Amino acid sequence: MSDPHPARTPEKEDKRTFLQKVVEFIHPGPDSPEELIEALADAESNDVIGADARVMLERVIRMADMTAGDVMVAAPRMDLLPIDAPFDELLRVVISTAHSRFPVYQDERENIIGILMAKDLLKLQRSPELNIRALLRPAVFVPESKGLNDLLREFRANRNHLAVVIDEFGRVAGLVTIEDVLEQIVGEIEDEFDIPEDEGDIFALADRTYRVSGDTPIERVSEAFDVAIAGSDPHETFETIGGLISHEMGHVPKRGEQTELCGLQFVVLHTKGGAVRWFKVTPQTPDRASAG
Repeated sequence: MSDPHPARTPEKEDKRTFLQKVVEFIHPGPDSPEELIEALADAESNDVIGADARVMLERVIRMADMTAGDVMVAAPRMDLLPIDAPFDELLRVVISTAHSRFPVYQDERENIIGILMAKDLLKLQRSPELNIRALLRPAVFVPESKGLNDLLREFRANRNHLAVVIDEFGRVAGLVTIEDVLEQIVGEIEDEFDIPEDEGDIFALADRTYRVSGDTPIERVSEAFDVAIAGSDPHETFETIGGLISHEMGHVPKRGEQTELCGLQFVVLHTKGGAVRWFKVTPQTPDRASAG
């Protein structure tokens, strides 16, 4: 009689072979995480494991010593919603930030009373008489010292994707998402605006504008657009264009905000973790733009 599942056996054998090779290579076991990481590097050098596997395993090991405070978005950079805000204001914030979940506060930012799902705003649109409090989900609070391994386990068990981080005095220190934790293992989770670093930081677009990464050095932007870029305060110095623009605007820019500086118009395309990831830049004098 033929095997009813002939394709499963080779898959199991390959998995066991991989694990056996790793165990045999690092035997006897290392005495510290640092030694284990060195053993993984040796395993990669000897073609026992691939580079991607080595990097991921190393991140898993290092994550054991990390806490929620290490990866959280700090409180000043949190996008919060006031419970008493009108629907139009709530919708504007949701659209401009493009988050799926928002902590909601009452009276002051420290007083977080729940979490609002962006999709639940549709219920308010259909039924304006509905009280927004009925849409709030319980907020999860964790201490800054919460280990990432334990936090990830709780996220998965409770099917929760966001937690508010509090400091030792019980004050709001920031927030952390399941994406923040997973990125410590798999690296940054890319989205539609993410472009590999080796492809550069300034890109010409079809409409004669440019997409510029927020962490592009100011000197690089000045050279690309042939303009001398400087802030309004000569005593303040910045390394990245994102840092300079944030200072000039007086706050962390949100998606859709724009400003002009040194003959260039900057429009915020995308933010992440409280920092600008991408600008759309339009030279006010097109013939001065030499970027590409």
